Amino acid sequence: MEEPKNQTDNSNPPTDTSPKVTGIGGIFFFSDNPEESKAWYSKNLGIEINAWGSSSFESRNIDRPEEINSLQWKPFKKGDEYFSPSKKDFMINYQVQNIEGLVHKLKENGVTILDSIATYDYGKFVHIMDSEGNKIELWEPS
Repeated sequence: MEEPKNQTDNSNPPTDTSPKVTGIGGIFFFSDNPEESKAWYSKNLGIEINAWGSSSFESRNIDRPEEINSLQWKPFKKGDEYFSPSKKDFMINYQVQNIEGLVHKLKENGVTILDSIATYDYGKFVHIMDSEGNKIELWEPS
């Protein structure tokens, strides 16, 4: 029987639920030609591109080996508005726990929150800016 992908076993929830980053959820970068970049990475490094134009790298949580984590990798067309208002060539998605608590903490610390928490089948997302002008995507998996 194949194990479900990107699922977390909630029968053993983490004992530490403090609002914090727990890993890297994605690496996104600008490319002059995303299709050529994806083809190059596929041909030369064996990165498999999925139907969404990205790649998923899966790993297991060392403390809870039944938990499968996923890191998304994707080139974006240079200048894509998804990175705005950042002027940088990359964006990192951090996997977090307790996203609501983390957003509250970030607001208290004066961090720029770019949008409201959005909820999808695969988790909750919010975007912030760091002190260097990098847009950061925070993701709490479902």
